[in-house]
Amino acid sequence: MQLTISYLYKVPKGPVITCFTEEMNIETALELEADLQKMGRVREIVFQNNNGERFLRKELKAFIEKIQTEPHDVYVYFDGGYEIEYGRAGLGCAIYYEKSGERYRVRKNALVDELTSSNEAEYAALHLAVQELAMLGIRYQPICIKGDSRLVINQMKEEWECYDPVFLTWADRIDARLAESGLEATYLHVPRKENSEADRLATQALDGVQIESQIVIEQP
Repeated sequence: MQLTISYLYKVPKGPVITCFTEEMNIETALELEADLQKMGRVREIVFQNNNGERFLRKELKAFIEKIQTEPHDVYVYFDGGYEIEYGRAGLGCAIYYEKSGERYRVRKNALVDELTSSNEAEYAALHLAVQELAMLGIRYQPICIKGDSRLVINQMKEEWECYDPVFLTWADRIDARLAESGLEATYLHVPRKENSEADRLATQALDGVQIESQIVIEQP
């Protein structure tokens, strides 16, 4: 979670100025707040997250403790495969997150018949992943979404124009789902090798192998 800080600064023999910082992570924000307190000229220090929620120091610490018991530090991988001869698609996604000091991995795939192209399968796989996030109760935080489809990633980042009405419909569905959960997605294009787990899940779906699992990952 990224935070900004606002505070009032009393200029020596001068006015009181309202100041705002740039975004920073929680640890940096708390360190900065502690340094500001030492100055003796700062008061009314308030933290604010990307969702507009405002916290005093005690409230932020309580919020952080609550976050630790809920899914956070979320990374999502997605991939879609399409068989032209059969007109069917395999969708796969892998989700990693932390909760209560443990790291979890969720894997999910699906076989669908109503899609018409490999690019649409990629969009559908991302939509599957976003649905799974909602099922896991992951809400109101930044997440990182990774995929090897340059088209989907760049269109979701709005760096590439999207003229295809089918793709636009999928993109709108995905954005709506994320907004409902208060999730702020960062999209990252990765090589296929880095996305091999989601790719394998999509292939398994096409082979008729259904996967739906959740495990705790042992920390080194």
